[in-house]
Amino acid sequence: MIAPASPHILLIESDSSLAQQMAGDLLQAGYGTSLANVQQDLFAQIDLQKPDLVIVDRMAGGQSGLQFCRQLRDRGLTIPILLLMGRDTVEDRVACLEAGADDYLLKPYRSDEFLRRLQLYLQREPATQEQLQFSNLTLDLSTRRASRNGRQIDLTMKEFDLLRFLMEHPREVLTREQILENVWGYDFMGESNVIEVYIRYLRLKIETEGEKRLVQTVRGVGYVLRES
Repeated sequence: MIAPASPHILLIESDSSLAQQMAGDLLQAGYGTSLANVQQDLFAQIDLQKPDLVIVDRMAGGQSGLQFCRQLRDRGLTIPILLLMGRDTVEDRVACLEAGADDYLLKPYRSDEFLRRLQLYLQREPATQEQLQFSNLTLDLSTRRASRNGRQIDLTMKEFDLLRFLMEHPREVLTREQILENVWGYDFMGESNVIEVYIRYLRLKIETEGEKRLVQTVRGVGYVLRES
């Protein structure tokens, strides 16, 4: 039997010293790694290398890493994107997530935290043909796509994980703490409104054109998947 290939990571970081340190840690941990020059055509690099995960600095060579994330998502790329940020404010975290990044990493760089975070996004799930169904919403666990009323819905990794958790617990009120633990796998900086940001993403995608709201807010508690 042929062993599965190691996950491949594309690293876009303009600080050459930091880039070399991160690349060394990735290689030592067994990940295939490529460094992209910010002057290169980054979209061509992604098309060529087909990475399993992209890491990009918020300020990549003077360009906006946030804008790059948006452009990747606009092109339909659903693989995990981690954004490197030099400061940690609520505004920065929200901007990161609204740009389409799945998560962020803070500088100065910590190898142990960096590798632990990567493992959350690179765990391979066994192949499955199972589908989850709620009302007229379907989630295909094999293709990681949703559909509603025959309309196909592309999801990013974290959008898929969040919707899957909601659909695995229909009509059950889920607290913010339950969602953070089961979808993100760790405490996302306590007071961060990451859940609210992603709930808004999901609603924009699965509740369009007058379709009934399915993801309900339970004030002061959390969220529940149910028909109004």
